[in-house]
Amino acid sequence: MKESGVKQSIISLFLRNEGLFISGEDISGALGFSRACAWKYINKLRDEGYLIEAVPHLGYRLKSAPDKLYGYAIASGLNTRTIGKKSIFYYESTDSTNDRAYELAENGEPEGTVVIAETQTHGKGRVGRKWLSPKGGGIYMSLLLRPGVETDEIPAVTLIAAAAIVKAIKKTCGLEAGMKWPNDILISGKKVCGILTEIKAQPDRVDFLILGIGINVNTPSGKLPPEGTSLRIESSSRVNRSALARCMLEELENAYLRSREEGFISLREECKAMSLVLGKRVKVVEHHRAVEGLAVDIDEKGALIIRTDDRALQRVFSGDVITVSR
Repeated sequence: MKESGVKQSIISLFLRNEGLFISGEDISGALGFSRACAWKYINKLRDEGYLIEAVPHLGYRLKSAPDKLYGYAIASGLNTRTIGKKSIFYYESTDSTNDRAYELAENGEPEGTVVIAETQTHGKGRVGRKWLSPKGGGIYMSLLLRPGVETDEIPAVTLIAAAAIVKAIKKTCGLEAGMKWPNDILISGKKVCGILTEIKAQPDRVDFLILGIGINVNTPSGKLPPEGTSLRIESSSRVNRSALARCMLEELENAYLRSREEGFISLREECKAMSLVLGKRVKVVEHHRAVEGLAVDIDEKGALIIRTDDRALQRVFSGDVITVSR
């Protein structure tokens, strides 16, 4: 078993026996190696910031975990079939998790591979923008998916991911968030999360898709742009990033598998209910054109339907919503 797998197994054992002492004999028996080997890996976990208490005749107890997004820590207790199950690549710092995930995809890594970092030096937003990535404040994560869909289905994948993250925020933090089409998540009118979808495709089919997610978790206001907020600011309490990342991966897989089995149509009403633009007058800048009017629907491909002032219906697949009014 790889070192990361051993650490994951030990952390999972502690989590299943939260607050209880576990004997060295029970740890070694559960994992299938010697007590000396168990002691070695417990010390490795201590070196990485885990506070593990040892008491003679009682054994070991996990008292606290470091605020780090170690892959094995996220994988401990992760209830998924594919996403995050085989590989979670962890970086203290990288230029862009999307770039790392793209390289891994080119090298044949399987669907469900996750790349996560404490900070990014060149975090990527839409249309060449930079995503600020303060160290230890957020979750900067990219997923490799191989959905085998046509390129016009990609907008729907982005919406499905956004809806899953809204659910994870609600479950983990109790906060109500909403989706600003096509790829932003807002709380109280301020941006807390952005999604960047990048693909490699043939003329008729997507080879793979990289779903990049940047979410402001414990980021203080001084490290955010004026239009941004964080989960800590909105909830007035510190958020466990590993628990949130785990919940996000579970919700993402649930939505993704459902869409693959039933199509986007099965999730469309859910996405519409979370939308912050439907029923409002919007102006969307898409490439070299602007479309303005009332946002009336999201169609079966994830496109935004806008009724212009001449009552024509315009179908928009991507762009910036730069004006939203009631």
